[in-house]
Amino acid sequence: MNAEAHLTIFDFILLPFFIAIIFAIGFQTRNKRYSKKNPLRKYYIPALSIKIFGALFIGLIYGYYYKGGDTYYYFNQAQILNSSFDESFIKWINLLFHIPSSNDPNYYTYISQMEWYRDPPSYAVVSITAFLSLFTLKTYLPTAILFAYISFTGVWALFRTFVSLYPSLIRPISIAVLFIPSVVVWGSGIFKDTLCLFGLGWLAFGIFRFMVQKDFSFRNILLSTFSFFIIARIKVYILLAFLPALFMWILFNYTQRIQNKAQKALAKSIVLLVIISGFLFFTERFAKDLGKYSLESVAETSSTTRSWIAYTSGDEGSAYSLGNFSPSITGMLSQFPLAVNVTLFRPYLWESRKIIVLLSAAEAVLFLFITLKILFVLGIRKIWNTISSDPTIQFCLIFSIIFAFAVGISSYNFGALSRYKIPCLPFYTLALILLYYKNNKPLKSLFRPFGL
Repeated sequence: MNAEAHLTIFDFILLPFFIAIIFAIGFQTRNKRYSKKNPLRKYYIPALSIKIFGALFIGLIYGYYYKGGDTYYYFNQAQILNSSFDESFIKWINLLFHIPSSNDPNYYTYISQMEWYRDPPSYAVVSITAFLSLFTLKTYLPTAILFAYISFTGVWALFRTFVSLYPSLIRPISIAVLFIPSVVVWGSGIFKDTLCLFGLGWLAFGIFRFMVQKDFSFRNILLSTFSFFIIARIKVYILLAFLPALFMWILFNYTQRIQNKAQKALAKSIVLLVIISGFLFFTERFAKDLGKYSLESVAETSSTTRSWIAYTSGDEGSAYSLGNFSPSITGMLSQFPLAVNVTLFRPYLWESRKIIVLLSAAEAVLFLFITLKILFVLGIRKIWNTISSDPTIQFCLIFSIIFAFAVGISSYNFGALSRYKIPCLPFYTLALILLYYKNNKPLKSLFRPFGL
């Protein structure tokens, strides 16, 4: 699909009006919820602004540099779906909610043109795009900034969750959650990842309010349920990494109240064993329902993807390799360190052959630098003791490392990886910040050279 076919003069005519509307809503929300004395107030509009910038930046890059891509394919299929509105509102509703079978002759005209109708996770993005684009007169850029605003509400909820735990760390938490460049760019346009960031933020916010603040209001239940549904519908594997870590976070918070060290260690070990056993049982018991996200399927898919990208890319483009390993769970786990490394610290600068990959490499260098500096300054023993004593650091690391392994072992392309990995980056960054802060190190020194 040629993206320029969807970037028309109407995009640029309508864009200022929609930006003005979103900022009007943003200023009204900020002024209503955050007084001038509230320390969160000054972050609200900058965070919203950079999300809108991210959506426009990636939309224009894909439109005029790559001449197309997934984001425009979602939009194109959304307009095919919306064309059914002219024939019948009922048909449009049915297609929007993916009700007809892919072989239904009454919908053949539309379904035959929508390749992703047979891929429910991708089609969920198509449906949401179709609905939103009705309000933007079927223009791409205004629709993209609506996605950015939706994502912003989720990351802001995540920001509020962590700030409530560490009110003295508002600025560094804002960097971790709101202002990581790759998260801004890949989590703001018309992508699956944008909607998953929305869901992840609200899910963490909702469960935290359930378990810690005892908020069982209808609004909180509705938001948490909807967030869970969005993630499960689009990228269920995020839940497979996030929920065990989240439950460990909550339960470890409660075990912190145990005074006896031996009893506390035993309680944590039992909790960890139960969660790991429950996770393995769930993935095995519901392997058929999980489909390609079951453990066996992930191993097989990883092997297939590795072979296919190696065949089609060779030494060109953005392909990477973790070496050869058997297409089994054991073989996959043997590459655990390499998979985590490629997600968090690669591509290296010399592996960048495209502009967008070079930007990702620059960010990866910074992550590697900060990680090594913390290891150098604190040492393994202090790091271990700090992690053991703080359930929030445990939660952030468990989720980010499990997720980093999952996407690193299955992507094999730096371009795709830079997008797939964004859910774990805020959590990994926050873990690094907390490690440094908990050891009474001034956070402003975290970015200084090693020679302190």
